[in-house]
Amino acid sequence: MVTTEGGVGGGSGGGGVTKFDRHDPRQVLISEAIAKMIVRDLQPVSIVENQGFRELLQLLEPRYTPEAQHYIQSQLLPAYAYQAQLATRQALASAHALSLSLDLWRGFTGASAGYLGVTCHFLTSDWQMRSALLACLPLTGGCSENRVLSDFDEVCHSHGVSGRAFRIVADPFSITAKAKPCCLPGFLVSPSHSNELQEDNTERLDDGNNPEEGMRNGHGDCGGKREWVDSWEKGLGGCRVDCFSRCLEQSIREGLHSCPQLSSTLAKAACFYTYITSAVPPEKLSQVFDCPGLTMGGSGNAPPAARDWAAQLKVLRRLLDSVEFLEEVSGPGELALDGSERALLRELTDTLEPFTEAWDMVHGERQADMQTDRHVSISLALPCVLGLRKHLSETSTPHCRALLAGLSQAVESQLAPILDDPLYITATTLDPQFKLSWSSTPDWHRQVLIEELSKLSTAANSVDPNTDLHSQSQTPPDLAPSPVSPLSRPCKLFSFIKQRPTTQAKSLEQELAVYLREEPTDEEALHYWRRKAIDFPLLAQVAKQTFTIPACGTVVESIFSTAERCLRPERGRVLPKNLETLIYLKANYRLLWTHS
Repeated sequence: MVTTEGGVGGGSGGGGVTKFDRHDPRQVLISEAIAKMIVRDLQPVSIVENQGFRELLQLLEPRYTPEAQHYIQSQLLPAYAYQAQLATRQALASAHALSLSLDLWRGFTGASAGYLGVTCHFLTSDWQMRSALLACLPLTGGCSENRVLSDFDEVCHSHGVSGRAFRIVADPFSITAKAKPCCLPGFLVSPSHSNELQEDNTERLDDGNNPEEGMRNGHGDCGGKREWVDSWEKGLGGCRVDCFSRCLEQSIREGLHSCPQLSSTLAKAACFYTYITSAVPPEKLSQVFDCPGLTMGGSGNAPPAARDWAAQLKVLRRLLDSVEFLEEVSGPGELALDGSERALLRELTDTLEPFTEAWDMVHGERQADMQTDRHVSISLALPCVLGLRKHLSETSTPHCRALLAGLSQAVESQLAPILDDPLYITATTLDPQFKLSWSSTPDWHRQVLIEELSKLSTAANSVDPNTDLHSQSQTPPDLAPSPVSPLSRPCKLFSFIKQRPTTQAKSLEQELAVYLREEPTDEEALHYWRRKAIDFPLLAQVAKQTFTIPACGTVVESIFSTAERCLRPERGRVLPKNLETLIYLKANYRLLWTHS
């Protein structure tokens, strides 16, 4: 159905062009596509009022009438948010196991002190891991620990997950101030990011390694952090666990801070990098930087800004691997790195390479595509820590001994406690690619396993008396038993067939013994336990729970960082409520538009 020009929203068009009715399928389809673009790219809703944007729409489809900004932000986006809430509640009602992540973001000054994000990681009936953002709430009344815990409890209750979470990933570091990613000190500001800094003098690229800043960010041993730890331990009980990837990042931060001599050399390397990305032809530059994770693009010839230490380290390694070639084609003169500087940077990249491997294993391609539902469980954490320890003990760094000492100390304080934690021991052993192959004392670890498995199995089969009726009603029913073949019943016709012995129910210890006798396999853990749930029902029940705990940060954590850069209220005129809705929809994009 179409109307004469000047229908919905009052858009202008060419003479004689009829306009779609608001309910016309084509009008609805284009409006939805615009809303999806706003959500996926975190664009301010005000973009629909821009003259250039409207002229583009007029060119592509003259019959379409642009929707007003008010309609999109007050009706269309909230309608999508409501759909996401319904879909999430329906999925959680049949979830077999779940864990939660609590993210806190100190955002823009003014109307909001920050945002609280609550993410649920749950296992479906067919052993598929899914994640959904339950809520993104502005902390308008301040961000005290009691306020955060109160809002968290309310979100859990409204989604029917109160008392059902196996573990809650919650770091007290992130609330005391606005957290910043760890970066190589002095390295790397791309041309595009430099322009961004010039536009906003209030924003400053911080390498995250300033000790004073670290204290304000909650990364130092300060009283504020201790108060939050105590409060959260009391409020969340024994369910709280630290995020492994954040502890890994903190180890890198402390290690880099221990070697201040790196800063000047890295700053020179950054100048050299900036020079070659502007002086070297793109076809030659692509020979160095075109590789997985370092695709060319961005402003001019420069790769996109690397905003964390791992991405920066990959750029630096590529730079060092091809430094002679780059100097030959660019002639940098005094910007060229001398022999001692190259040796120092090479030690840095070699020392941090296993840390990069651990980081990539935990994060994978998530940072490249936040719409994927990739889940990495904590089963990787313990082997990663053992590998890092071994690497540091075997590494020699004559040019930067302080770095090695700082990293070793940070690993011991931040990551080594994982090695004695029964939860991590259980998760790693139940991962079929590891089992107990990592253990130097398998008999002792086997005893730890039996005790932890017994405790977790008992907890999984019991009902928490404090769980409210609403959450109990959401508990998924037991799966129906598999049908029995009629040919399995005894009869005279099959009397010549030897009768099978009655299957005896195995104890937890027996299941574990049989499981550990099998050789480790590269089969994906959840796929393995879905297949082996009949053989090891008690172990499978524990595996369901432990593998819901994520090893890395959530999608909403990445969205918070993106929103800080591109959705400042003074730039995009995004109100706090609009920002809350956009973050919620972006995190649940896959849930809403799976087939788009």
